[in-house]
Amino acid sequence: MGAGSRPEAHGEDEAVREELARLRAEVRGLRTRTEGRTLVAQAQGMLRERYALPDAETAFALLQRASQQHNVKLRTLAGAALDAPRPDSRADLWFPRRIRRAEPVLGFGAREPRSGRGNRSEVLAAVLDRTLAVVGTDMGNVQIADRTEGGLRIERHTGLTAEFVDFFAYVGDGGTSCAQAARDVSQVTVRDVATDPVFTEEAREAILRAGSRACHSVPLTTASGLVVGMVSAHCERPLRDLNRAQTKELTVVGAQAGEWLAWYDRTVVLDALEHLHTLGRAHGGGGVSRR
Repeated sequence: MGAGSRPEAHGEDEAVREELARLRAEVRGLRTRTEGRTLVAQAQGMLRERYALPDAETAFALLQRASQQHNVKLRTLAGAALDAPRPDSRADLWFPRRIRRAEPVLGFGAREPRSGRGNRSEVLAAVLDRTLAVVGTDMGNVQIADRTEGGLRIERHTGLTAEFVDFFAYVGDGGTSCAQAARDVSQVTVRDVATDPVFTEEAREAILRAGSRACHSVPLTTASGLVVGMVSAHCERPLRDLNRAQTKELTVVGAQAGEWLAWYDRTVVLDALEHLHTLGRAHGGGGVSRR
């Protein structure tokens, strides 16, 4: 028996793989917590200064209440609070002149709008499900444009490995098909991941290890052509170009989803900020506990 096939060597290799998997999982958790906490901490400081709140705990409690009341992710709300223009501290409303519009109707599986408050998770799930059905696969992800740092962040995925989700948790402006699709504001088909030059070698290896040999990326765009997100389908085998009907349907999905996400940002997120402003004015100079 050759040295390379010794049972001890095989056991050592398996132990190394398990240890690497454990370390990657630990790094994923640390990265997620650190990224979210940094943004939230910045928002806490801003709220303390703006509303004369007594401590960071009170500022966090107000962020948490507004987040839960309007079903807006805490990180999303914190980023929006930091990006939005400073409100008039004497005014009851943060955005007194904004125009409210009806929730857009989607034609690909999400429920008909009822409350006008939007269910972002439900819409992203519908976008992903429809895209995978059109392409004919069960692996894929939805990314949202990061308004604070630029680039794209994964918000929903299915059929992909934890390593894939970790590696592509945040994508910048190059080295991937989704980055190219965002830059060109057009659908991008990668017929064979193993040979397509769009990827960096590190990205290519991460995709192949996840069992994907091909992918198709669709930008989620507003009527003005702004990319607010991306949906990508991954396939186990090399992929042919999609036909005209498939491409057309995905264009519609991308446009409808993009308009819905834009509506969500200027309606539901702003509603959450209005609520945060009301809470800040009410609790300025006093404490409030988390709920």
